[in-house]
Amino acid sequence: MPAAVASKLYAAADLIAAKGLENTKIEEIAAASGVPKATLYYYFTGKDDILGFLLRDSLGDLARDVAAAADSAGSGRERLKAVITAQVAHTMNRPGTSMALVGDLGRAIRLPDLASAVQDAFYEPIARVLEAGAADGTLKHVAEPHTDAVSIFGAVMMTALLHNAVGSGKTQRDVAGAVIDFVLNGVAPAS
Repeated sequence: MPAAVASKLYAAADLIAAKGLENTKIEEIAAASGVPKATLYYYFTGKDDILGFLLRDSLGDLARDVAAAADSAGSGRERLKAVITAQVAHTMNRPGTSMALVGDLGRAIRLPDLASAVQDAFYEPIARVLEAGAADGTLKHVAEPHTDAVSIFGAVMMTALLHNAVGSGKTQRDVAGAVIDFVLNGVAPAS
């Protein structure tokens, strides 16, 4: 598919996120993206295929950024901060695809390649830095790093999405800092 067509499709992500895939017509996707309906059908079998493309493409970009953060130099704690920062930035920079992912998460994780993309972009890097932090002593040992990674994914996605949705005016740095503080310090009083 030509890059020009692919890049135009992101304009439809906000529409899909707002209405949900079931309530979005292919004609509306064509109008929002500026890609003719015939061209959409040339490259895609339908709405599910378009959403799948948007999510795979977006998650692929995120996975590259997050892998770089997870594999960077530094302690496990520093790398966890970098991973969360990358995930928050991506979520806030691409609100349409992020909302569509959350809105149609059940559909997305039933598709093996999308489930794998979510795992590569969110769960695996977080679990890896949790384990590295436990090994280097900068983070506590957790019994199930993958389970904790899912919880951190929820905190990252929902916090970043809600700040976008309500127009809080918080910067990516502010939001990432708040999530990092919550993940690292929780809500218990300082001892």
